Amino acid sequence: MVKYVKEFGFAVLAGMAISVGCVVYLSVQNPVAGSILFSVGLLTVLVFKLNLFTGKAPYIVKNKPSYIGFTALVWFGNFAGTAISALLVHFTKINGKIIERCTSVAQSKADDSLLSLFILGIFCGIMMYIAVDTFINQGEKKNFSSALIVVFCVSVFILAGFEHSVADMFYFMLALPIKEWILPLIIITLGNVVGGNLFCLLTKMKRE
Repeated sequence: MVKYVKEFGFAVLAGMAISVGCVVYLSVQNPVAGSILFSVGLLTVLVFKLNLFTGKAPYIVKNKPSYIGFTALVWFGNFAGTAISALLVHFTKINGKIIERCTSVAQSKADDSLLSLFILGIFCGIMMYIAVDTFINQGEKKNFSSALIVVFCVSVFILAGFEHSVADMFYFMLALPIKEWILPLIIITLGNVVGGNLFCLLTKMKRE
């Protein structure tokens, strides 16, 4: 039980780290600069070995069925972390600065077709797998290039408009009522899972 509480706590922290990335992205007018600064969230997750759903889900295909339960735990932990962050931001002057842009971003996602969200979720899952797996495979040899790969992958999925389920949790919860985004979020989550696992499976086959 203690283990699950610990893992859930690491997932909450990961959700909060991604939320910081979302806030800085919404606060910067230049989209390229915002996409680069957003990567602080994923870098924090990787450096401190926190539990991020889009970083864990791609490995479902390589693990036992029980791993699905672990990824579900991480998803809910990320959800809690982004919810806490969105609530806290509401009580700060930052909220007034970013709420209009956040509402625009969240509404465009909520109004998109489910098929579009699913496909964009797949592409984001692929980018996240590339970033996380490359970083992990560096082992103790992590250096500037390791971080640079993460930054590039994050910038690409943001500028391309791909859908990241955990980041979207924050955008949705900060700006829209839950009835408008719960189904889109589920579809985005499934897209992330499919994209990450597809790429993981294909690269695994190549390595073998």
